[in-house]
Amino acid sequence: MIVEKKHWIQMACQLKGSVIRAIYKRVIYCGLFGVFVSLLYYFKLPVSQPILGSVIPSIVLGLLLVFRTNTAYDRFWEGRKCWGSIVNNTRNLARQIWVSVDEILPKDKEEKIAILNLLVAFAVATKLHLRGEDVNDELEELMSSYKYSKIQWMNNPSLEIAFWIADYLQQKYAQNCLNSYQLMSIQQLLNNLVDNLGACERILKTPIPLAYSIHLKQLLLLYCSLLPFQMVESLGWWTGIVVSLVSFTLFGIEAIGLEIENPFGYDANDLPLDDICKTMKRNIEDLITLSPYVCSPELGGTSNVMI
Repeated sequence: MIVEKKHWIQMACQLKGSVIRAIYKRVIYCGLFGVFVSLLYYFKLPVSQPILGSVIPSIVLGLLLVFRTNTAYDRFWEGRKCWGSIVNNTRNLARQIWVSVDEILPKDKEEKIAILNLLVAFAVATKLHLRGEDVNDELEELMSSYKYSKIQWMNNPSLEIAFWIADYLQQKYAQNCLNSYQLMSIQQLLNNLVDNLGACERILKTPIPLAYSIHLKQLLLLYCSLLPFQMVESLGWWTGIVVSLVSFTLFGIEAIGLEIENPFGYDANDLPLDDICKTMKRNIEDLITLSPYVCSPELGGTSNVMI
Protein backbone atom coordinates (compact mmCIF):
# COMPACT_ATOMS: atom_id res chain seq x y z
CA MET A 1 0.00 0.00 0.00
CA ILE A 2 2.87 2.39 0.84
CA VAL A 3 4.60 1.63 -2.47
CA GLU A 4 1.36 2.19 -4.36
CA LYS A 5 0.87 5.50 -2.55
CA LYS A 6 4.38 6.61 -3.50
CA HIS A 7 3.76 5.71 -7.13
CA TRP A 8 0.51 7.68 -7.06
CA ILE A 9 2.22 10.75 -5.65
CA GLN A 10 5.10 10.44 -8.12
CA MET A 11 2.69 10.23 -11.02
CA ALA A 12 0.70 13.22 -9.75
CA CYS A 13 3.93 15.28 -9.67
CA GLN A 14 5.31 13.95 -12.96
CA LEU A 15 5.97 16.48 -15.69
CA LYS A 16 6.80 14.08 -18.54
CA GLY A 17 3.59 13.13 -20.31
CA SER A 18 1.56 15.89 -18.64
CA VAL A 19 0.26 19.03 -20.30
CA ILE A 20 1.66 21.44 -17.71
CA ARG A 21 4.38 22.71 -20.02
CA ALA A 22 1.81 23.41 -22.70
CA ILE A 23 -0.56 25.44 -20.52
CA TYR A 24 1.49 26.99 -17.70
CA LYS A 25 1.84 30.37 -19.44
CA ARG A 26 -1.91 30.69 -19.85
CA VAL A 27 -2.47 29.64 -16.24
CA ILE A 28 0.03 32.24 -14.98
CA TYR A 29 -1.64 34.89 -17.14
CA CYS A 30 -5.06 34.08 -15.67
CA GLY A 31 -3.64 34.12 -12.12
CA LEU A 32 -1.95 37.49 -12.63
CA PHE A 33 -5.12 38.87 -14.14
CA GLY A 34 -7.00 37.68 -11.05
CA VAL A 35 -4.48 39.48 -8.81
CA PHE A 36 -4.92 42.61 -10.93
CA VAL A 37 -8.69 42.48 -10.47
CA SER A 38 -8.17 41.98 -6.71
CA LEU A 39 -5.98 45.08 -6.67
CA LEU A 40 -8.66 47.09 -8.43
CA TYR A 41 -11.24 45.84 -5.93
CA TYR A 42 -8.90 46.82 -3.07
CA PHE A 43 -8.93 50.40 -4.36
CA LYS A 44 -12.75 50.36 -4.27
CA LEU A 45 -13.25 50.24 -8.00
CA PRO A 46 -16.54 48.58 -9.12
CA VAL A 47 -15.01 45.42 -10.57
CA SER A 48 -17.14 42.92 -8.67
CA GLN A 49 -19.78 41.64 -11.08
CA PRO A 50 -21.26 38.33 -9.86
CA ILE A 51 -23.89 38.55 -12.60
CA LEU A 52 -21.19 37.69 -15.17
CA GLY A 53 -21.37 34.10 -13.94
CA SER A 54 -24.46 33.60 -16.08
CA VAL A 55 -22.76 34.72 -19.30
CA ILE A 56 -21.15 31.33 -19.95
CA PRO A 57 -22.71 28.63 -17.74
CA SER A 58 -20.15 26.17 -16.43
CA ILE A 59 -22.21 23.22 -17.62
CA VAL A 60 -22.09 24.46 -21.23
CA LEU A 61 -18.33 24.87 -21.17
CA GLY A 62 -17.94 21.52 -19.40
CA LEU A 63 -19.98 19.71 -22.04
CA LEU A 64 -17.94 21.29 -24.83
CA LEU A 65 -14.69 20.22 -23.17
CA VAL A 66 -15.94 16.68 -22.58
CA PHE A 67 -17.06 16.39 -26.18
CA ARG A 68 -13.65 17.69 -27.33
CA THR A 69 -11.75 15.20 -25.19
CA ASN A 70 -13.98 12.26 -26.08
CA THR A 71 -13.63 13.00 -29.79
CA ALA A 72 -9.85 13.11 -29.47
CA TYR A 73 -9.76 9.90 -27.45
CA ASP A 74 -11.92 8.13 -30.03
CA ARG A 75 -9.26 8.97 -32.61
CA PHE A 76 -6.52 7.74 -30.28
CA TRP A 77 -8.33 4.47 -29.56
CA GLU A 78 -9.18 3.87 -33.21
CA GLY A 79 -5.50 4.34 -34.06
CA ARG A 80 -4.57 1.81 -31.40
CA LYS A 81 -7.07 -0.69 -32.76
CA CYS A 82 -5.68 -0.24 -36.26
CA TRP A 83 -2.17 -0.95 -35.07
CA GLY A 84 -3.36 -3.91 -33.04
CA SER A 85 -4.93 -5.24 -36.22
CA ILE A 86 -1.67 -4.65 -38.12
CA VAL A 87 0.18 -6.72 -35.51
CA ASN A 88 -2.35 -9.57 -35.60
CA ASN A 89 -2.59 -9.68 -39.39
CA THR A 90 1.19 -9.59 -39.73
CA ARG A 91 1.56 -12.53 -37.35
CA ASN A 92 -1.09 -14.53 -39.17
CA LEU A 93 0.38 -13.67 -42.56
CA ALA A 94 3.87 -14.67 -41.47
CA ARG A 95 2.65 -17.92 -39.97
CA GLN A 96 0.63 -18.91 -43.03
CA ILE A 97 3.38 -18.00 -45.49
CA TRP A 98 6.02 -19.83 -43.45
CA VAL A 99 3.91 -22.99 -43.16
CA SER A 100 1.79 -23.02 -46.32
CA VAL A 101 4.26 -22.05 -49.06
CA ASP A 102 6.11 -25.19 -50.13
CA GLU A 103 9.89 -25.13 -50.38
CA ILE A 104 10.94 -27.07 -53.48
CA LEU A 105 14.29 -25.46 -54.15
CA PRO A 106 16.92 -24.35 -51.60
CA LYS A 107 16.39 -20.68 -52.54
CA ASP A 108 12.68 -20.91 -51.65
CA LYS A 109 13.42 -20.63 -47.94
CA GLU A 110 15.51 -17.51 -48.50
CA GLU A 111 12.66 -15.98 -50.47
CA LYS A 112 10.22 -16.77 -47.66
CA ILE A 113 12.50 -15.12 -45.12
CA ALA A 114 12.76 -12.07 -47.36
CA ILE A 115 8.96 -11.85 -47.62
CA LEU A 116 8.56 -12.20 -43.86
CA ASN A 117 10.97 -9.32 -43.41
CA LEU A 118 8.85 -7.33 -45.87
CA LEU A 119 5.90 -7.79 -43.51
CA VAL A 120 7.86 -5.98 -40.82
CA ALA A 121 8.93 -3.44 -43.42
CA PHE A 122 5.25 -2.76 -44.16
CA ALA A 123 4.68 -1.79 -40.52
CA VAL A 124 7.83 0.32 -40.36
CA ALA A 125 6.96 2.07 -43.64
CA THR A 126 3.45 2.75 -42.31
CA LYS A 127 4.92 4.29 -39.17
CA LEU A 128 7.23 6.54 -41.19
CA HIS A 129 4.43 7.48 -43.58
CA LEU A 130 2.10 8.50 -40.73
CA ARG A 131 4.86 10.60 -39.18
CA GLY A 132 5.68 12.28 -42.48
CA GLU A 133 9.24 10.96 -42.45
CA ASP A 134 11.38 9.76 -45.32
CA VAL A 135 12.55 6.19 -45.84
CA ASN A 136 15.51 5.49 -43.54
CA ASP A 137 17.87 2.78 -42.31
CA GLU A 138 15.06 0.97 -40.50
CA LEU A 139 13.79 -0.22 -43.87
CA GLU A 140 17.19 -0.78 -45.44
CA GLU A 141 17.95 -3.77 -43.20
CA LEU A 142 14.60 -5.38 -43.98
CA MET A 143 14.90 -5.64 -47.77
CA SER A 144 17.35 -5.95 -50.64
CA SER A 145 19.35 -2.97 -51.81
CA TYR A 146 17.41 -2.93 -55.08
CA LYS A 147 14.06 -2.73 -53.32
CA TYR A 148 15.39 -0.14 -50.89
CA SER A 149 16.60 2.12 -53.69
CA LYS A 150 13.29 1.74 -55.49
CA ILE A 151 11.10 2.42 -52.47
CA GLN A 152 12.81 5.73 -51.76
CA TRP A 153 11.02 7.26 -54.74
CA MET A 154 7.55 6.09 -53.72
CA ASN A 155 4.94 8.44 -52.28
CA ASN A 156 3.50 5.65 -50.15
CA PRO A 157 6.15 2.94 -49.54
CA SER A 158 3.70 0.72 -47.65
CA LEU A 159 1.60 0.15 -50.77
CA GLU A 160 4.67 -0.80 -52.79
CA ILE A 161 5.67 -3.33 -50.13
CA ALA A 162 2.15 -4.78 -50.15
CA PHE A 163 2.43 -5.11 -53.94
CA TRP A 164 5.72 -7.04 -53.61
CA ILE A 165 4.15 -9.45 -51.13
CA ALA A 166 1.10 -9.99 -53.33
CA ASP A 167 3.33 -10.54 -56.37
CA TYR A 168 5.30 -13.18 -54.46
CA LEU A 169 2.10 -14.99 -53.54
CA GLN A 170 0.93 -15.04 -57.15
CA GLN A 171 4.28 -16.44 -58.27
CA LYS A 172 4.09 -19.23 -55.71
CA TYR A 173 0.54 -20.02 -56.76
CA ALA A 174 1.67 -20.24 -60.38
CA GLN A 175 4.45 -22.63 -59.29
CA ASN A 176 1.90 -24.84 -57.46
CA CYS A 177 3.47 -24.05 -54.08
CA LEU A 178 0.13 -22.67 -52.90
CA ASN A 179 -3.39 -23.85 -53.61
CA SER A 180 -6.24 -21.47 -54.36
CA TYR A 181 -7.75 -21.65 -50.86
CA GLN A 182 -4.46 -20.81 -49.21
CA LEU A 183 -3.89 -17.97 -51.66
CA MET A 184 -7.31 -16.44 -50.95
CA SER A 185 -6.81 -16.72 -47.20
CA ILE A 186 -3.39 -15.08 -47.27
CA GLN A 187 -4.51 -12.36 -49.67
CA GLN A 188 -7.37 -11.47 -47.35
CA LEU A 189 -4.91 -10.91 -44.53
CA LEU A 190 -2.83 -8.72 -46.84
CA ASN A 191 -5.95 -6.76 -47.77
CA ASN A 192 -6.60 -6.23 -44.06
CA LEU A 193 -3.16 -4.67 -43.69
CA VAL A 194 -3.88 -2.21 -46.49
CA ASP A 195 -7.27 -1.43 -44.91
CA ASN A 196 -5.53 -0.65 -41.61
CA LEU A 197 -3.16 1.68 -43.44
CA GLY A 198 -6.13 3.51 -44.93
CA ALA A 199 -7.83 3.78 -41.53
CA CYS A 200 -4.70 5.34 -40.01
CA GLU A 201 -4.49 7.80 -42.90
CA ARG A 202 -8.12 8.73 -42.33
CA ILE A 203 -7.36 9.58 -38.69
CA LEU A 204 -4.28 11.57 -39.66
CA LYS A 205 -5.89 13.56 -42.47
CA THR A 206 -9.22 14.30 -40.77
CA PRO A 207 -8.46 16.85 -38.06
CA ILE A 208 -10.97 18.30 -35.62
CA PRO A 209 -12.91 21.03 -37.50
CA LEU A 210 -11.06 24.33 -37.18
CA ALA A 211 -14.20 26.33 -36.38
CA TYR A 212 -14.93 24.09 -33.40
CA SER A 213 -11.38 24.40 -32.04
CA ILE A 214 -11.41 28.18 -32.43
CA HIS A 215 -14.80 28.55 -30.79
CA LEU A 216 -13.80 26.41 -27.81
CA LYS A 217 -10.61 28.46 -27.28
CA GLN A 218 -12.62 31.67 -27.45
CA LEU A 219 -15.06 30.41 -24.83
CA LEU A 220 -12.22 29.27 -22.56
CA LEU A 221 -10.51 32.64 -22.81
CA LEU A 222 -13.74 34.52 -22.18
CA TYR A 223 -14.72 32.32 -19.23
CA CYS A 224 -11.32 32.58 -17.51
CA SER A 225 -11.22 36.34 -18.13
CA LEU A 226 -14.65 36.89 -16.55
CA LEU A 227 -14.01 34.55 -13.63
CA PRO A 228 -12.09 37.06 -11.43
CA PHE A 229 -14.93 39.58 -11.64
CA GLN A 230 -17.32 36.94 -10.29
CA MET A 231 -15.09 35.87 -7.38
CA VAL A 232 -13.27 38.98 -6.21
CA GLU A 233 -15.96 40.12 -3.78
CA SER A 234 -15.99 36.85 -1.84
CA LEU A 235 -12.34 35.79 -2.26
CA GLY A 236 -10.42 39.06 -2.20
CA TRP A 237 -6.67 38.46 -2.55
CA TRP A 238 -7.27 34.73 -3.03
CA THR A 239 -8.89 35.43 -6.39
CA GLY A 240 -5.67 34.98 -8.39
CA ILE A 241 -4.92 31.57 -6.85
CA VAL A 242 -8.44 30.23 -7.36
CA VAL A 243 -8.60 31.53 -10.92
CA SER A 244 -5.25 29.83 -11.62
CA LEU A 245 -6.56 26.50 -10.33
CA VAL A 246 -9.77 26.75 -12.37
CA SER A 247 -7.91 27.77 -15.53
CA PHE A 248 -5.38 24.96 -14.96
CA THR A 249 -8.25 22.46 -14.97
CA LEU A 250 -9.98 23.85 -18.05
CA PHE A 251 -6.89 24.52 -20.16
CA GLY A 252 -5.51 21.11 -19.14
CA ILE A 253 -8.57 19.26 -20.41
CA GLU A 254 -8.44 21.18 -23.70
CA ALA A 255 -4.70 20.50 -24.07
CA ILE A 256 -5.17 16.77 -23.45
CA GLY A 257 -7.60 16.60 -26.35
CA LEU A 258 -5.10 18.39 -28.56
CA GLU A 259 -2.31 16.06 -27.41
CA ILE A 260 -4.02 12.77 -28.26
CA GLU A 261 -5.96 13.64 -31.41
CA ASN A 262 -2.94 12.63 -33.53
CA PRO A 263 -1.65 9.42 -31.89
CA PHE A 264 1.15 8.65 -34.37
CA GLY A 265 3.86 11.11 -33.29
CA TYR A 266 6.65 11.10 -30.72
CA ASP A 267 4.87 12.66 -27.74
CA ALA A 268 4.72 10.74 -24.47
CA ASN A 269 0.97 10.32 -24.92
CA ASP A 270 1.20 8.99 -28.49
CA LEU A 271 1.15 5.34 -29.46
CA PRO A 272 4.49 3.52 -28.95
CA LEU A 273 4.87 2.72 -32.64
CA ASP A 274 8.62 2.13 -32.39
CA ASP A 275 8.12 -0.52 -29.70
CA ILE A 276 5.27 -2.13 -31.65
CA CYS A 277 7.46 -2.45 -34.76
CA LYS A 278 10.34 -3.89 -32.71
CA THR A 279 7.97 -6.46 -31.19
CA MET A 280 6.80 -7.50 -34.66
CA LYS A 281 10.39 -7.87 -35.81
CA ARG A 282 11.18 -10.13 -32.84
CA ASN A 283 8.09 -12.21 -33.59
CA ILE A 284 9.23 -12.76 -37.18
CA GLU A 285 12.76 -13.64 -36.07
CA ASP A 286 11.35 -16.22 -33.66
CA LEU A 287 9.14 -17.68 -36.39
CA ILE A 288 12.06 -18.07 -38.76
CA THR A 289 13.83 -20.31 -36.22
CA LEU A 290 10.98 -22.85 -36.45
CA SER A 291 11.02 -25.65 -39.00
CA PRO A 292 8.09 -25.65 -41.43
CA TYR A 293 6.91 -28.51 -43.58
CA VAL A 294 8.33 -28.49 -47.08
CA CYS A 295 7.33 -30.13 -50.32
CA SER A 296 9.22 -33.38 -50.83
CA PRO A 297 10.27 -34.12 -54.46
CA GLU A 298 10.72 -37.80 -53.55
CA LEU A 299 7.03 -37.96 -52.81
CA GLY A 300 6.04 -36.43 -56.15
CA GLY A 301 5.49 -32.97 -54.69
CA THR A 302 2.13 -33.99 -53.17
CA SER A 303 3.14 -34.75 -49.60
CA ASN A 304 4.87 -32.72 -46.90
CA VAL A 305 7.60 -33.85 -44.57
CA MET A 306 9.30 -32.07 -41.70
CA ILE A 307 12.76 -30.65 -42.30
